[in-house]
Amino acid sequence: MAVTLKPQVITEVFTDPMVPVPYRVRRVRRETADTFTFEYEALDGRRFPFAPGQFNMLYLFGVGEVPISISGDPAHPELLVHTIRAVGTVTKPLCQAKPGDIIGVRGPFGSSWPVREAAGNDIVIVAGGVGLAPLRPAIYYILNHRGEYGRVVLLYGARTPGDMLYKKELAEWRGRFDLQVEVTVDAARPDEWQGNVGVVTTLIPRAHFDPHHVTALVCGPEIMMRFTILELQKRGLRDDQIYISMERNMKCAIALCGHCQYGPHFVCKDGPVFRFDRVKEIFGRREI
Repeated sequence: MAVTLKPQVITEVFTDPMVPVPYRVRRVRRETADTFTFEYEALDGRRFPFAPGQFNMLYLFGVGEVPISISGDPAHPELLVHTIRAVGTVTKPLCQAKPGDIIGVRGPFGSSWPVREAAGNDIVIVAGGVGLAPLRPAIYYILNHRGEYGRVVLLYGARTPGDMLYKKELAEWRGRFDLQVEVTVDAARPDEWQGNVGVVTTLIPRAHFDPHHVTALVCGPEIMMRFTILELQKRGLRDDQIYISMERNMKCAIALCGHCQYGPHFVCKDGPVFRFDRVKEIFGRREI
């Protein structure tokens, strides 16, 4: 009797985490003078599921590789989105890419913002400068599941009005009745900015949240995060209610090379998102 073999259906694609997958630049949007948001799509049409807060290694052929947090919407894994600031030997050429250009992508890697675990709590999000980019997927997720959270507060600080990211989205978010958005700049001329002037920590006293039932997500320069944590502690937050993102020195992204060792942790594997009580003893030490 003849036996008919059914073709095997492969539902997962297994790839070597050290081998970049080719992606094509689909769209480029200029955010500031030196910062751009890129949309990529895989050449083979694969989707890119990720958790808010995770990062990728972006590889420019013949130039090098750099870790960049994902800044797109987790609800749309068909598009990979990164906001990149042109400041280094790899990011400058990356920011010169045009639609149709090809880059290599490894990822996603690392830990994520605790958006699911925080359900039922108030949420306070504090972002400084380009630190808004790693937080944007968390904002998308929270707004897509708005009924699962209490009060939601976004505090954002930039150096100048011209350095602000996602201006159109910020305006849309500020227009929502279920989201408190406060924005400030470090310095501005009266003819270019009518809003708050001062560092982002000056916004924390005006934020509305219950300090006993809140989760704080913080991302920005380390000195900004340090003073933000102090201000949140003054509002009554415990260390285990605060989460920070630490992107530094990542090379291999799979905890083999040791470049990103942070005390007993590897940033690429145990981070980039850390609960503050787990790193408070080494946070801010210059020699680490």
